[in-house]
Amino acid sequence: MPRRGSWVRIPSSAPFAFLGNLGVPLMLGWKLLAIPGVVLFAGLLYFTYDTFLETSSSEEQAADGPTTTSSATPVRTRSPTPGSTAPLTPSPAPTAGDAVLVGAGDISSCTQTNDDRTAHLLDSVIASANGEVIVFTAGDNAYEYGTLEEYQQCYDPTWGRHKARTRPAAGNHEYSTGNAEGYFSYFGVAAGDPGQGYYSYELGAWHIIVLNTSNHCQLLLCDGGSPQVSWLRADLEAHPNFCTLAIWHDPLFSSGRVHGSSQYVQPFWDALYASGADVVVNGHEHNYERLAPQTPLGALDPEHGIREFIVGTGGESHYRAGPFLSNSEIGDGNSFGVLKLTLHPASYSWEFIPDEFGEFQDEGSGNCHDSPLGS
Repeated sequence: MPRRGSWVRIPSSAPFAFLGNLGVPLMLGWKLLAIPGVVLFAGLLYFTYDTFLETSSSEEQAADGPTTTSSATPVRTRSPTPGSTAPLTPSPAPTAGDAVLVGAGDISSCTQTNDDRTAHLLDSVIASANGEVIVFTAGDNAYEYGTLEEYQQCYDPTWGRHKARTRPAAGNHEYSTGNAEGYFSYFGVAAGDPGQGYYSYELGAWHIIVLNTSNHCQLLLCDGGSPQVSWLRADLEAHPNFCTLAIWHDPLFSSGRVHGSSQYVQPFWDALYASGADVVVNGHEHNYERLAPQTPLGALDPEHGIREFIVGTGGESHYRAGPFLSNSEIGDGNSFGVLKLTLHPASYSWEFIPDEFGEFQDEGSGNCHDSPLGS
């Protein structure tokens, strides 16, 4: 059968090949006329099937290899999701002054308008908040290459209207053209030292840490002896807050099919877990996933474990997930949206807010805890 998009040549003399018998040319003519119909029908079937397959940025297609700019808008697809495996604590009612951290990763490009809808979600959260609100990004904020022009033309018209309250993290796409010059130029001092890209700040009673996996920890190392991890340990020691949250791009644990788990960031988890950190937020996989509190080795630890959220749902595209990891509590690959974290003095509430076309929601709460090594 001809491939989709191919042409079938039909000789103009074919219907009259046997003029001596009037029945034969008629039959032959009808059969030849049927050939384009069959080709058209097969093409339509292929197109229908193809639209149900996942399409995304060139990152997914090339698995982080060399990329070329694409003008195709990503297509939303369906993927199976796990149900919650553990009962959730009812979310406490917000109180006046509770700080809010809201955002996502994998956000903007000039080939789609999904980030416009997730930016409207930021508008609503900020307008309804009773306390301080910080917008976070979890990396890969401006596709395809994180250039200053892409930040100005693609990110700035949507999420950029909250630039003054944004505390960003970089992703691998920011480093596609060098040392993330576009990212650091756009965000300025809010992104930290351009030679590092990791920093921390206070939000309410919480200590928030932003780390930098750069080009998958190849440019800025993430191993236990690296300057970044040494800085992390010193920062945790200098800020013994009861509640601590960290944000970076590549997740240690992920049920995603495209990138999956990134073992090279385990030293981040080792330092955070030893200090009693509570929450980690990542992007990279273009989906949502919440995992139960666990150790850096993936053992369930309800008392001292770190809860991880993957929120690669800012608008760029969708990735499928599954099979799901044993500690994965819930996940979704179908909805764009933002994660809202309400930070109480000794606990936190989360809510995944989908855009107007999304159906998936997730909410719950957790308590802050001491270090497993004791206070």
